[in-house]
Amino acid sequence: MDWFPHLSPDGRLASYIRFPGGTQGHPSDLPVDVVLVSTDDWATPLHTWPFFGGQGTLNVNSWSPDSARFAYVAYPLATTDTSKE
Repeated sequence: MDWFPHLSPDGRLASYIRFPGGTQGHPSDLPVDVVLVSTDDWATPLHTWPFFGGQGTLNVNSWSPDSARFAYVAYPLATTDTSKE
Protein backbone atom coordinates (compact mmCIF):
# COMPACT_ATOMS: atom_id res chain seq x y z
CA MET A 1 0.00 0.00 0.00
CA ASP A 2 2.23 2.79 -1.30
CA TRP A 3 1.12 6.33 -0.53
CA PHE A 4 1.64 9.44 -2.61
CA PRO A 5 5.24 10.42 -3.36
CA HIS A 6 7.05 13.50 -2.13
CA LEU A 7 9.28 14.80 -4.93
CA SER A 8 12.65 16.37 -4.24
CA PRO A 9 12.94 20.02 -5.34
CA ASP A 10 15.19 19.04 -8.28
CA GLY A 11 12.67 16.37 -9.38
CA ARG A 12 15.28 13.56 -9.47
CA LEU A 13 14.19 11.68 -6.33
CA ALA A 14 11.00 10.84 -4.49
CA SER A 15 10.20 9.48 -1.04
CA TYR A 16 7.02 7.74 -0.01
CA ILE A 17 5.59 5.65 2.82
CA ARG A 18 4.65 2.02 2.30
CA PHE A 19 2.00 0.57 4.60
CA PRO A 20 1.45 -3.19 5.05
CA GLY A 21 -0.70 -4.78 2.34
CA GLY A 22 -4.42 -4.44 2.97
CA THR A 23 -4.10 -1.36 5.19
CA GLN A 24 -7.21 0.82 5.06
CA GLY A 25 -6.55 4.56 5.16
CA HIS A 26 -3.27 5.67 6.68
CA PRO A 27 -3.41 4.72 10.37
CA SER A 28 -0.73 5.16 13.01
CA ASP A 29 1.15 2.49 14.93
CA LEU A 30 2.13 0.06 12.19
CA PRO A 31 5.34 -1.36 10.77
CA VAL A 32 5.95 0.80 7.69
CA ASP A 33 8.74 1.56 5.24
CA VAL A 34 9.93 4.89 3.93
CA VAL A 35 11.12 4.29 0.39
CA LEU A 36 13.51 6.41 -1.68
CA VAL A 37 13.41 6.08 -5.47
CA SER A 38 14.82 7.78 -8.53
CA THR A 39 12.09 9.35 -10.64
CA ASP A 40 13.80 7.66 -13.61
CA ASP A 41 13.06 4.20 -12.12
CA TRP A 42 10.13 4.08 -9.70
CA ALA A 43 10.23 0.26 -9.53
CA THR A 44 13.72 -0.03 -8.00
CA PRO A 45 14.13 1.52 -4.54
CA LEU A 46 17.44 3.22 -3.87
CA HIS A 47 16.93 2.70 -0.14
CA THR A 48 14.21 1.49 2.22
CA TRP A 49 13.95 2.35 5.92
CA PRO A 50 11.69 -0.05 7.87
CA PHE A 51 10.40 1.09 11.26
CA PHE A 52 7.30 1.56 13.40
CA GLY A 53 5.27 4.58 12.28
CA GLY A 54 2.27 5.38 10.12
CA GLN A 55 0.05 8.47 10.12
CA GLY A 56 2.37 11.45 10.45
CA THR A 57 5.51 9.72 9.17
CA LEU A 58 5.44 11.63 5.85
CA ASN A 59 2.56 14.08 5.99
CA VAL A 60 4.19 16.89 4.05
CA ASN A 61 6.98 17.21 1.56
CA SER A 62 10.00 17.41 3.85
CA TRP A 63 12.88 17.66 1.39
CA SER A 64 15.70 20.13 2.00
CA PRO A 65 15.85 22.91 -0.62
CA ASP A 66 19.03 21.42 -2.15
CA SER A 67 17.42 17.93 -2.53
CA ALA A 68 20.20 16.38 -0.42
CA ARG A 69 18.05 15.22 2.53
CA PHE A 70 14.50 14.66 3.67
CA ALA A 71 12.94 14.16 7.08
CA TYR A 72 10.46 11.60 8.35
CA VAL A 73 8.98 10.64 11.72
CA ALA A 74 9.35 7.22 13.35
CA TYR A 75 7.49 6.16 16.48
CA PRO A 76 10.15 4.42 18.60
CA LEU A 77 8.77 1.72 20.84
CA ALA A 78 9.67 1.80 24.51
CA THR A 79 11.77 -1.12 25.63
CA THR A 80 11.72 -2.63 29.08
CA ASP A 81 14.96 -3.74 30.67
CA THR A 82 13.97 -6.87 32.60
CA SER A 83 17.55 -7.75 33.53
CA LYS A 84 17.27 -5.65 36.73
CA GLU A 85 14.03 -7.22 37.98
